[in-house]
Amino acid sequence: MAATTNTTKAALVLALLALLPPSILGARTRPSSPHHSQGHKRSPPPASPTPPPPAPAAPSEAAGLVHATCNSTAYYDLCMSTLGADPSSATADVRGLSSIAVSAAAVNASGGAATAVALATGGNTTTAVDGTVQALLRTCATKYGEARDALSAARDSIAQQDYDYASVHVSAAAEYPQVCRVLFQRQRPGEYPPELAAREETLRRLCTVALDIITLLSNKTN
Repeated sequence: MAATTNTTKAALVLALLALLPPSILGARTRPSSPHHSQGHKRSPPPASPTPPPPAPAAPSEAAGLVHATCNSTAYYDLCMSTLGADPSSATADVRGLSSIAVSAAAVNASGGAATAVALATGGNTTTAVDGTVQALLRTCATKYGEARDALSAARDSIAQQDYDYASVHVSAAAEYPQVCRVLFQRQRPGEYPPELAAREETLRRLCTVALDIITLLSNKTN
């Protein structure tokens, strides 16, 4: 009797299994996949590495260019100190070095104009300045201002690679302060302020350095 009952149960189970859709049977028997259990998220691709910036000129190369450039000027020490004081000289080419030299001369010219104005107003002395000397000093301030403007024009010419005009402007800048000295010699001999005498000489030398570098640059492009 027990054997008959077991046989009947087995037959019913087989009959029920036969009635189930194959998709259910496959779902019940298919092992779960770790990939499906975690959804369809995909890890982002690795970011492409950022290209490194271009390497600056080696310090030895930059120093060598400054040395070689200044070696072609009439005032080597002044050239080295002037170019070395500007950090951009470390990566500049010869054209950049010429622009640095012109800019240094322009700074000197601006200082000369300010010095002349201060002397004219008595800012550097407690002694009253007579009218003639005041007029001369104001003329000096104007001439130094014209020198500064000429050097600014020279920088523009260098940027445009017009080295002939750059040389003309720098040469003019060196001559403007000489007018101040000549006027003092004619109208107030022996009263030319030493502050302006020092400015004139330094500006003359700076302009000479700038002209020498511009000439070197012009020869390289010809």
